[in-house]
Amino acid sequence: MSDELWDHLEPLLPQRFRYPGRKPLPDRDVLCGILYVLHSGIQWEYLPQDLGFGSGMTCWRRLRDWNEAGVWQRLHKVLLAELNAASRLDRSRCVVDSSHVRALKGGSHTGPSPVDRGRAGSKHHLIVDGHDTPLAALLTGGNRNDVTQLLPLLDAIPPVRGQIGRPRRRPNSLFADRGYDHDIYRDQVRDRGIVPAIARRGTLHGTGLGTYRWVVERSIAWLHGLRCLRIRWERRADMREAFLKLACCLITHRQLSSLGQPL
Repeated sequence: MSDELWDHLEPLLPQRFRYPGRKPLPDRDVLCGILYVLHSGIQWEYLPQDLGFGSGMTCWRRLRDWNEAGVWQRLHKVLLAELNAASRLDRSRCVVDSSHVRALKGGSHTGPSPVDRGRAGSKHHLIVDGHDTPLAALLTGGNRNDVTQLLPLLDAIPPVRGQIGRPRRRPNSLFADRGYDHDIYRDQVRDRGIVPAIARRGTLHGTGLGTYRWVVERSIAWLHGLRCLRIRWERRADMREAFLKLACCLITHRQLSSLGQPL
């Protein structure tokens, strides 16, 4: 983990009560263990303690507590504000899409997937800006229709500071594929002051929307580059959401670290 990411995260971590007895592991070491699980997909009980991460249960508890405290949402807002201050956040448009992952152990927020022969699965719903920076992510069952999460994704976009004026949270336009084709939702998007650009069912491929939609597909590929997010092993939905939010923070931090480098 880079020093820059830790400098952003450390002030956001809640203060832990000091019990008498053995000194707890430093938060940074535990976070490295959480990132190790996220990147490798290893199960918690097999986390190598000789690397200084502590036990898998210690990392699991710390991830749970930080997620309940809203650490990842606040970290994401801080990173988005810095991108916005550098004029690298494209709020003129946003793009939505979803991806399916198999849930081998079941649990909440799972359902029979129509694209995986009815096996239990979950969906990662993602909305990004025009520069493929994640703005919000949601978790649902694998049988949920994509269009049902369109408005919740828009509502989940945080108000982003970083520039003079009132923090902005709504883009000018919204791009989506045929899975979001529904006139009722188009009207609701327009009522929010957003221009919908959603492909119609029954139309031929090559509508031109792919010129703008590819950014969300690349962000989903980045999410699935983290092995823990390729298959869902967690029965608890909050732990899966914690990994999903942390992954969005990592992608956003990568965008921030690329400032000053050629695009």
